[in-house]
Amino acid sequence: MDFFSNLTDKILTVNAFVWQPFAMPIVLIVVGGWLTVRTGFVQFRYFPRAVRTTLKGAFSRKESKKGTITPFQALSTALAATVGNGNIGGVATAILIGGPGAIFWMWVTATVGMATKYSEAVLGVHFRVQRETGELASGPMYYLSNGLPYKKLGKFLAIMFAFFGAATALFGTGNMAQSNTIARTFVEAVRSSAGVEVPLWVPGALITVAVGLVLLGGIKRIAGTAEKLVPTMIVVYIGAALTYMLLNAQDIPRVFILIFQHAFTPSAAVGGFIGAAVAQSIAAGVSRGVLSNEAGLGSAPIAHGIADVEHPSEQGTVGVFEVFVDTIVVCSMTAFVIISSGLWTEAAFQDASGDLTAAAMSTTIPFASIIVALCSFLFGFSTLIAWCYYGEKCMEYMFGSRTITAYRVVFVALIMVGAVVSVPLAWALGTLLNGFMAFPNLIGLALLSGTVAKLSKEYFSRPEAET
Repeated sequence: MDFFSNLTDKILTVNAFVWQPFAMPIVLIVVGGWLTVRTGFVQFRYFPRAVRTTLKGAFSRKESKKGTITPFQALSTALAATVGNGNIGGVATAILIGGPGAIFWMWVTATVGMATKYSEAVLGVHFRVQRETGELASGPMYYLSNGLPYKKLGKFLAIMFAFFGAATALFGTGNMAQSNTIARTFVEAVRSSAGVEVPLWVPGALITVAVGLVLLGGIKRIAGTAEKLVPTMIVVYIGAALTYMLLNAQDIPRVFILIFQHAFTPSAAVGGFIGAAVAQSIAAGVSRGVLSNEAGLGSAPIAHGIADVEHPSEQGTVGVFEVFVDTIVVCSMTAFVIISSGLWTEAAFQDASGDLTAAAMSTTIPFASIIVALCSFLFGFSTLIAWCYYGEKCMEYMFGSRTITAYRVVFVALIMVGAVVSVPLAWALGTLLNGFMAFPNLIGLALLSGTVAKLSKEYFSRPEAET
């Protein structure tokens, strides 16, 4: 067994322990449920408000005065990180590991995750600081160190979060898992449409150069790029997925039956699919759910927290909309495409990720693999630039602004590494680091829920906040 196979097996073992149902999944759901109660069920009662606030920001052209970027740029940057290849490759790996039932647990994670993401954005704005560079900085490291009454605990959790946040951005879902899916969907598109086999390093080199050019411009260029790119890429992907669904509308009842049935009963082995226990379904659904929407991970408040808003809860409602779009809309469409196609049971796709999604959509739409490859590139590109920003803010918190340039160089180099490693290694390492990153953040969210509740009551009691 070679070095990488050995490493993959060890990471998979630790990852299975961290994401077993009574470890990280239960923590995410319990904390999200607690925040749902403390915020007065914000994701249900004020969802129309979240939609209105987001749409208003989308069509407003005002310049940022109080923050570094506008509210919609903050949403676009956060969506750039969340609506990534977790929506294409992450959903595929969730189904391949946990069966169709994994999608149910992904929905559960998203439902409580809306309140979690709301709380993260609220605390991000409330506890943001101004760095020596003059730019605003936000994120769990600041609301942990400045918000918790237990200062030593807060500082320890802040450093823990910053360390694992920087590591996740370099080696995890914010980098290597993205380039891995981009490369594989590109190769599948060229193979299926032109019959040509392309080495993985070719698309890896393309995305590496593209990301490197954008990162030279800092957060304003990142946010500006995301603001233009994110709405376009989501519309293109949703359009393709909706077309597939309309052409296969007769399969909708069957897909829902499979999802709900296998959420609570084991998925039997069929074709190349080896089957999955309920525990595997829960672990796969929750881990890929948080990988996709990042609710509880602590990454999004780094962007949301520097938005120009009048009140922290205003940006919090934008976070609610973000999770809804990412998981309830985009991930669900991907799941329908994969499950209805039946390709998830074939042996040839058991080690696949985004290439399964591309092949599944191509069963109905000619040349759909090209569309998925383009969306994978755009999703991954936007996620990479946003996550580099997240990682460098974590590094800045620990070591100061002088480390940012070196961090960007290492980040860009690892994009190429991610493109050529195996799917199990890229995604197992990503979900494992997600768990380590989320843990200190979730402790802080639980302890600061009173602050969130107070700010929410203050905001939603105002007449203009009524639904």
